[in-house]
Amino acid sequence: MYMAVESSAYIAPTARVHPDAIIGAGTRIGEFCVIESNVVIGARCLLEPYVYVKRWTTLGEQNEISAGTVLGTDPLDKAFGGERSYLFIGDGNKIREHYTISRGTQPESETRIGNHNYIMTSGHIAHNCTMGDNIVVASCALVAGYVDIESQAFISGGVVIHQHSKIGRLAMVGGNSRVNSDVPPFFLYSDFNAAPKGLNTVGLRRAGFSHEDMKKLKAAYRILYRLGLKQDEALRRIEAEAFSEHTMHLIKFVRESKRGICRESTKGAED
Repeated sequence: MYMAVESSAYIAPTARVHPDAIIGAGTRIGEFCVIESNVVIGARCLLEPYVYVKRWTTLGEQNEISAGTVLGTDPLDKAFGGERSYLFIGDGNKIREHYTISRGTQPESETRIGNHNYIMTSGHIAHNCTMGDNIVVASCALVAGYVDIESQAFISGGVVIHQHSKIGRLAMVGGNSRVNSDVPPFFLYSDFNAAPKGLNTVGLRRAGFSHEDMKKLKAAYRILYRLGLKQDEALRRIEAEAFSEHTMHLIKFVRESKRGICRESTKGAED
């Protein structure tokens, strides 16, 4: 349990911390930071100058928040009526300069960020989003409301993600793409409207996927996108011809998609 402010925490003289806020051991709060009421900040976090943490926001341990970032903003949603909602951020995240992350829109709803994510500068994660672990969100990416991003995804600079879209595990979306449908896991995507371009080979290798893992995922990509099959037929063939733990995750993702998945552009894609 934390005391209101642990004795080993450091709060700069110009910072303003509400008496009801809870500040964990070893946390450092820089000059001109503002911490509102009903905020919990875990142990060994670092808040650089001019960070603003608004009410009903909880941070875990060892998060690094860079200058000019605002956490727990009211949702950018005309339907928001000012009721209590939440932002939960896990452990070991790095959120760089000039970033905003909103709380949920509906009363008692939440935005939730997992662990060990690297979120770069000058972007926004909107209300009611859910993010897993070890995700990279590059500078100037904009994530609309109700987006779900699975662990280990890579969102490149300038990407815009439409509300209610879902990004699969270890998917990589290229710079300045627009995501307006669901992005299945393990593949590369680019173009103005994000379209599949093959296997995310580099990302999969870094994640420790074996040659056999990647071989089956490449076969699954070919069946899903290259053979001109109807989706249900393609998924049945993947189950029969390229069965693995990872292709089963792919199949589940596609079957559960509510917006429909990204499709190849008319320009085609690389194997």
